Amino acid sequence: MYRLLIADDEALEREGLEWIITKKMPDTFEIIHADNGRTAIQKADEHRPHIVMMDVRMPGIQGLDALKEIKERHPLVKMVLVTAYEYFDYAQQALSLGVKEYLVKPAKRDQIVAVLQRLVDEIRDECRKRDEQLAIRDKFYQLLPMAETELALALMADQAYMTDALQLADILELSLDQGYALVVAMNGMKSAGGQSYEDEKQLAVDVVKSILKEQVKERHSWIVSPIVHEHMAIFVLNKGMVQEGLMQEEVPSIGSELISSLHRQCGLEVTVGVGTLQQHVEGIRRSYYEAVFASTYPSTWGSLCRFEELQLPANNASWLPNDRVERGTSAECEYVEHAIKRIREEREQQTWNVVDRAAAYIVERYQEELSLEEVAEHVHLNPHYFSKVFKQQTGETFIDYVTRLRIDKAKALILDGQFSLKEVCYMVGYKDPNYFSRVFKKVTGVTPTEYRSTEN
Repeated sequence: MYRLLIADDEALEREGLEWIITKKMPDTFEIIHADNGRTAIQKADEHRPHIVMMDVRMPGIQGLDALKEIKERHPLVKMVLVTAYEYFDYAQQALSLGVKEYLVKPAKRDQIVAVLQRLVDEIRDECRKRDEQLAIRDKFYQLLPMAETELALALMADQAYMTDALQLADILELSLDQGYALVVAMNGMKSAGGQSYEDEKQLAVDVVKSILKEQVKERHSWIVSPIVHEHMAIFVLNKGMVQEGLMQEEVPSIGSELISSLHRQCGLEVTVGVGTLQQHVEGIRRSYYEAVFASTYPSTWGSLCRFEELQLPANNASWLPNDRVERGTSAECEYVEHAIKRIREEREQQTWNVVDRAAAYIVERYQEELSLEEVAEHVHLNPHYFSKVFKQQTGETFIDYVTRLRIDKAKALILDGQFSLKEVCYMVGYKDPNYFSRVFKKVTGVTPTEYRSTEN
């Protein structure tokens, strides 16, 4: 129900309006009365009405003044000005207050109902739009973690992902003008494959994000990559709020806190490598390569190593990281490529796992009313993203997949010969035999009756 505040100093006017509204629009409004402007303001604060019907001429605070104060406190309220003919000029002043509806006493019943119905329709429309906006915003926030992961991967990859990085940064409202990378190399994580391993990785990610929130605060932006091959990348991006020198001065405290907190809370020995402060995508990616190498340079765990402090030959091929990195013509690039390959392999495997779980759920529930949203919720994915992933992995849309499964089951049941076509229809999840027949023919080229007679 909607809340309607009727403000008029004449009790008969208020009661008359309530009688008309209750009779003509039953179960639509909860009606609140106010006999003067001050009371109207108080009742509006107390009940937060959707609509206010205000008489212009009242003792004390006049109607327009009361409307103005109510509107300031409750901007979304709908207002109806009620005025006698001789005070019609007040309606012009009310326009500046956002009053779009008015009634001239004595108003006819149909006029009153028409005004209120228009306002109710407006409120419903506004609520629907707000719900749609909230749904869109909710989907956007659900996709943000995936966008952050993709941006981290784009910054870790080669030049081919330049456009991806810029587009993702734009979506996330992040600046790639300046920043640096840290790499956390981990020792002692359990072997992959068990739930405890996934829990351990998630705990480590949560700890790192908590440290960054505390250490970096609002001065800079940051994103964190997934943990792959005991390797995590962190990108700290300058918002332009601090000078370059101050930004670099923060590195030791961030690195030290990462080392101590991951050891204390996760039982992990880590080494943190830090790249130099760089400009734009190419530079930030270079900083990541530097951080990768710096994370492999110390001979003992629990160290913080800054690339700019290393004494290195000019030729990168002669860098000699320890045995945590596969050696090659360029240990740095080989390690990076290996890490990215493992990340993408893990992401692909996770996608297949999601689709497998979804397919199993569909097979289990195909006889019931089954929606894409329900299956997406079962596998904990946004429906839009799930639809895209499902099509990529199966080659079919969700609807086509379910339809094919149902028709395949129907064909088997028809050939079995134990059930009537109507029974088969219900057994494979359709409620309307005529609709089932149309779908069956669309998929197979023949009706269920023709299929039974042909196969027999």
